[in-house]
Amino acid sequence: MAYGVTSSTLLLIAGISPAAASASVHLAEVGTTLASGISHWRFGNVDWRVVRNIALPGAVGAFAGATVLSSISTESAIPWTAGILLALGAYLLFRFARPLRPTRPRELPRRFLAPLGLFAGFIDATGGGGWGPVATPTLLASGSMEPRKVIGSVGTSEFLVAGAASIGFLLGLGSEGFVLPTVAALLAGGVIAAPIAAWLVRHVPAQLLGAFVGGLIVLVNTRSLLRVFKVEPELGPYAYPLAAVLWAVAIGFSVSAWRRARAAQPAVTAEPELVPAA
Repeated sequence: MAYGVTSSTLLLIAGISPAAASASVHLAEVGTTLASGISHWRFGNVDWRVVRNIALPGAVGAFAGATVLSSISTESAIPWTAGILLALGAYLLFRFARPLRPTRPRELPRRFLAPLGLFAGFIDATGGGGWGPVATPTLLASGSMEPRKVIGSVGTSEFLVAGAASIGFLLGLGSEGFVLPTVAALLAGGVIAAPIAAWLVRHVPAQLLGAFVGGLIVLVNTRSLLRVFKVEPELGPYAYPLAAVLWAVAIGFSVSAWRRARAAQPAVTAEPELVPAA
């Protein structure tokens, strides 16, 4: 979760244009999501019904998003992309810092999954990432799936989303829109990390991971926006400490809620897994 958002954030800091950053990240994700999907499948983390119902709408949204981002200027795209990434980071912090409630397994309807996939795919391509940060917390908040199945299903379905976005960027930017050395580096790191991540989601609570990643994204993209609007000298001394404090508070809430949930589990027989409340 948040591979694309984190990678795009770092590429923007490195000076790569939003369209090229998103294009390069998505091309790399074609390989990393394939490796991730295989790993999640082997660990039993995939609900194939959810994958079927969310992946195709997600691919449509991603293709549309790539087309939109390819057509706007770099000057216009930077604040748009950084703003989306900042909002996604804040969303992760909010979702995963909230109290937990039990999962009640039920089949999610297609009318819920398809619009979610379409929206998440569009945000993913225009923001340089966002498929996981949008789809994962939403499915977790539904209380209908185990956290590991949510993460595994979202990660597996991203293969189609990344492929569709890459095609959109190829048509909109041409092959020169991809920074190939960056693609190679992201691909190598992602393929190595994929099986480790699939193992981790069975052992590290998604709530803690979400809060940590969300805070990092908020902090970095706050910097990007302040620099874009040329107000970093005036607002930076206030904005950075505030973002850091909010990050620490969110992690504190996440850890506290997770510990309370763990302490309560032995007293409850066959209690279902816990996910963030809606």
